[in-house]
Amino acid sequence: MFTGIIETLGRIHEIQKDQNNLHITVDSSITNELKIDQSVSHNGICLTVVAVKDSFYTVTAIDETILKTNIGDWKTGDIVNLERGMKLGDRLDGHIVQGHVDQTGTCTKIEEANGSWNYTFEYDKNLNNITIEKGSITVNGVSLTVVNSKENEFSVSIIPYTYEHTNFKDFKVGTKINLEFDVVGKYISRLYSINK
Repeated sequence: MFTGIIETLGRIHEIQKDQNNLHITVDSSITNELKIDQSVSHNGICLTVVAVKDSFYTVTAIDETILKTNIGDWKTGDIVNLERGMKLGDRLDGHIVQGHVDQTGTCTKIEEANGSWNYTFEYDKNLNNITIEKGSITVNGVSLTVVNSKENEFSVSIIPYTYEHTNFKDFKVGTKINLEFDVVGKYISRLYSINK
């Protein structure tokens, strides 16, 4: 479990394809604190550490993860948002995040707003996920509040701290992102699809 509060950034050092799997090596300032078998959120994707050496650690993504996320688009040199698993007893500053990406979305608009930024994203409504106005959403692992919720689109507002300490600053119109919808929203959407 995660909170959606990004701890640090990592840089993709190497990507190796192995049958249907991807072995991804990351250079990060938290590597010396990681252990094999530990879960780390990478742009919202929960991946298990399988090797640690110097400032580098490696995780493996299987076919299911590659199909449901944007991980197959990652390249050497890309910057990813990192968060280690939540500790019991810590404050929950974001919201409950599982690290299980529901689907990808696309950035359709970026607006500067006198010291903050507004980002708009579209997603495939046919997968039965919904956003709720003022509810929570996870974009590339970042816990955010939904504004301007529509059937297949929503916006978020980003403060300067989040802009500087996440990979939001690298987003462009057309950037593919990972989405994890709020657990409450998932429950409501499942009820809605059952009662349709």
